[in-house]
Amino acid sequence: MDAELAALSLAIGQAAMTRIATIATAESCTGGWAAQVITHTAGSSAWFDRGFITYSNAAKHDLLGVQEQTLATHGAVSEATAREMVLGALMHSAASHALAITGIAGPTGGSAAKPVGTVCFAWCQRGEATSTDTRCFQGNRETIRRQAVIHALNGLLARLVESSK
Repeated sequence: MDAELAALSLAIGQAAMTRIATIATAESCTGGWAAQVITHTAGSSAWFDRGFITYSNAAKHDLLGVQEQTLATHGAVSEATAREMVLGALMHSAASHALAITGIAGPTGGSAAKPVGTVCFAWCQRGEATSTDTRCFQGNRETIRRQAVIHALNGLLARLVESSK
C-alpha cells in the first residue's frame, strides 16, 4: 500500500476511534479496495464492521436490497443506486457509518451519458441524511478505481470528523 492510502487508512481509524464509530462499505467497481485501505491499519477490527462487494445487479439487489426498479430506471451507475447501496450496507450491518461506490472503471462499458470513469458515491451515518456525489475520473482502469477509493474515503473521513464535533 502506498503512503497516501496508508495515511488515509490511519486518519480514518483515528477519526473512527475518536467518534467511537464503526464502518461498512458497499463497493462495486472498486471490488473491495476501499475496505482493504480501511483495514490496512492495525486494530481496524475496532472500527470496521464489514464490506459488501456487489459487482452484479443481482448482488446489489440480493445483498443490499437495491430495488430492481431503481436499477431498471437509473442503472447500476447512478446516485439512486449508490444511495440504496449505502442504506443497505447500514441495514445489513452494525455499522454507524457507511459508504457506497458504483461506477464504470473501463476500459469498456461506458456510454455518451455515462462515459468510462463515471463513478457514483453515497455516504450515510445511521439516523442521518444520505449524501451522494458523482465524479468522472480520467485515466486507465487502475487509475479510475484508485481515484474512486480516495474520493470515497476522503468523503467518509470528512463525515467522521464532522460527526465528532
